[in-house]
Amino acid sequence: MEASAVLVAGLIAAVFAVFTVLRAVRIVPQARARNVERLGRYHRTLRPGLNVVIPYIDRVYPVIDLREQVVSFKPQPVITEDNLVVEIDTVLYFQVTDPRAAAYEIANFLQAVEQLTVTTLRNVVGSMDLEKTLTSRDTINSQLRGVLDEATGKWGLRVNRVEIKAIDPPQSIKDAMEKQMRAERDKRAAILGAEGQRQSQILTAEGDKQSSVLRAEGARTAEILRAEGQSRAIDEVFQAVHRNDPDPKLLAYQYLQALPQLAQGPGSTFWVIPGEVTTALQAVSRAFGEVLPPSPATHARPAEDRAAQAAEDAAQAAEAAAQALADAAEADPTSGPLP
Repeated sequence: MEASAVLVAGLIAAVFAVFTVLRAVRIVPQARARNVERLGRYHRTLRPGLNVVIPYIDRVYPVIDLREQVVSFKPQPVITEDNLVVEIDTVLYFQVTDPRAAAYEIANFLQAVEQLTVTTLRNVVGSMDLEKTLTSRDTINSQLRGVLDEATGKWGLRVNRVEIKAIDPPQSIKDAMEKQMRAERDKRAAILGAEGQRQSQILTAEGDKQSSVLRAEGARTAEILRAEGQSRAIDEVFQAVHRNDPDPKLLAYQYLQALPQLAQGPGSTFWVIPGEVTTALQAVSRAFGEVLPPSPATHARPAEDRAAQAAEDAAQAAEAAAQALADAAEADPTSGPLP
């Protein structure tokens, strides 16, 4: 009976000893910390690794995370300077730098940071209108970070970044902003269309101008070349006539050949046959009546053949002159030779 009691007492003592050892040894993970109170008073902070405390005298508090933490706060209503209520959603990046201050300087540092963020946000956004609030996120972030970092320093916290995740104005404001943006886009589209049309008209006008100038220059060059060609032709004819020295007989024959062409003109309602026509006919008759010196080709022909040929040529010339006069008379019955 006594042996059983001793055995139970020994087992109880062994269990108590194991439990006491387990209470005395505390292992803290990396980037963590635990505060220790001795007899109700802060004693020290356990660092990562193996730590030994006095059981039943030292009280070890829960682990405090020393890593950077991210907290997203729910959207908060904020009134802008132009009396519009917007919902702002923020994200906070902070880190515990002093476990003792985080445990003893503030009861709930996370709740305190949230309320401080909301209060500071309302102060910052309250001095801005809606348009500036929507376009000044960096300014709001920097002001929030400065205020929070200064206020949370004594709590053993360091605020690394404050980001505004979303700014939601009322639905009526969204509709108005959408209409405004649509109007601005339509305005820009109309301006770009007008600019394009104006540029197109300018380019078309410049093209027409250059085309007209080129056509005028081409016409001028063509007229100059045509005039130069006519001048050269007249000069060549003039030089040829003077170089060959035609006699009056050839000129009289050419004059008779030109009479029908004069009579056939569309504007010839009245024309005059000068008295020199008779003289021209006589000159032609004499020209064909004269006996030209025989050429080597006709030198062997008899004299009778030459005389007959000359008479036949004179008759043909006279007939041609008469036909020319008849054609001229038919062209204008009212015209006739002057006395």
